[in-house]
Amino acid sequence: MPTVEESSRAFVEFARVAEPRLRYALVAACGADLGMEAVNAALTYGWEHWDRVGAMDHPIGYLFRVGRSKARRRRMTPRADPVIPEDRPPWVEPHLSAALQAITPRQRVVVILVEAFQWTHRETAEVLGISVSSVQSHLERGLARLRAELGVGDE
Repeated sequence: MPTVEESSRAFVEFARVAEPRLRYALVAACGADLGMEAVNAALTYGWEHWDRVGAMDHPIGYLFRVGRSKARRRRMTPRADPVIPEDRPPWVEPHLSAALQAITPRQRVVVILVEAFQWTHRETAEVLGISVSSVQSHLERGLARLRAELGVGDE
């Protein structure tokens, strides 16, 4: 049985690796403010239940689901992108926000993690707790729907 000090060190090392991955995934899934609250809630849960969470095969994926669950309880509408002031030119396609809202939440998270944050399919699958082939399917369907919503395509 590990000592309290050993357990604390193990969690701190885990949190150092897990926090950025959870932050990217939960902000992509829930929006900036709610995503950060979800990260804090997930890591707090991980600390409080470290004996169980630390023994899991995929603790980051589990804590992602904990964070999503906490965010859902807040019942706030997630935002997929930042608000762009009208006095500055947009740094993204102006209609991207509406197009991202038109795809499913799972497709949106996968597209943002893979395309915007350059995560591998395996990293995305691990955090979301789905298979690599599911990541590929969500990515293909999400990108196809985005292209259709934005009026661009393979011409």
